[in-house]
Amino acid sequence: MASLHLSQLTLSHFRSHKRAVMDVDARPVVIHGPNGAGKTNILEAVSLISPGRGLRRSSAENMTRRPEALGWKVTGILHSLAQVHEIEIWSEGGAARQVRIDGKAAPQTALGRIARVLWLIPAMDRLWIEGAEGRRRFLDRMTLSFLPEHADHALSYDKAMRERNRLLKDMVREPSWYLALEARMAEAGAAIHAGRLKALAAIAEAQGNAQTAFPAATLELQCEMPPDVATFQAALADNRMRDLQAGRTLIGPHRADLYGVFAAKGVPARDCSTGEQKALLVSLILANARALAEDFGAPPLLLLDEVAAHLDADRQAALYDEICALGAQAWMTGTGADMFTAFGDRAQVLEVTETAGESAVAFAR
Repeated sequence: MASLHLSQLTLSHFRSHKRAVMDVDARPVVIHGPNGAGKTNILEAVSLISPGRGLRRSSAENMTRRPEALGWKVTGILHSLAQVHEIEIWSEGGAARQVRIDGKAAPQTALGRIARVLWLIPAMDRLWIEGAEGRRRFLDRMTLSFLPEHADHALSYDKAMRERNRLLKDMVREPSWYLALEARMAEAGAAIHAGRLKALAAIAEAQGNAQTAFPAATLELQCEMPPDVATFQAALADNRMRDLQAGRTLIGPHRADLYGVFAAKGVPARDCSTGEQKALLVSLILANARALAEDFGAPPLLLLDEVAAHLDADRQAALYDEICALGAQAWMTGTGADMFTAFGDRAQVLEVTETAGESAVAFAR
């Protein structure tokens, strides 16, 4: 199978890193160091090699190194499906980030056509017990990993819905003001819903076909969503009076939720123990990666922040074995190198230190 990996990553004035250059190979990358040293900042930089706002969902302005605030730049040499690309991502003066691929300006969505990036961070540990918005983001990241055009559908839907919601708040009742907006919402919304269902089907197949040490989750998309574009457009029109009273749109994919069940036990994920919830998340990320390896032709870049700290020694070893069997370049963080001894020589190790607010990166092996 073809490979997807970075051979070089350079950070310039990015968060705590004034300058860091990492020359790596296709093996997993272990990053260890004390809390606050700048480990997660490296993962965030890698996450920008995909459409969207990155793993922290931060603005470009917030990513710049302080106190200089000169702007920042992330560059990488990306090996993707037997091709090599030079990626440049930067922001100046807090402006929206810019992208160049092989020296040519490109939209962020173009990154999704040459790279696939998945991540699991501590903030996602509450996925099953927080509000539906977090689960929708998780589902949409999975969908985007299979369908780069999902981002365009989401942008189109959100823009049309914001305009429709403004009309609703202003109590505009004239139907002609709504027709074009509802047509755009129906077309984009149907595509969003279909994409989510396709992603869930791929995840279910990947879980069912794999022998893994991590428990499978049965996933269900819960959404009041008509079956096709015309029916959805009609439903939006029929629902205008109720929406006028609420001041917002009450039906559509923006109201969806993701329901998960620990398959072997038949227990809803929200009722599982903290350890079981974490294991289910790891299982879904691995299933997503396996499905992408088949769909895209190469396993994705995996960003696993402090994931080993929540797993016992057996599951740590099982996770590392699965990553290596998959052939993925996983970027993993932890406070100590001892968490990753089960990798042996199968991984390369970086140590991150911090002095006076400036991070430094060195190869440990």
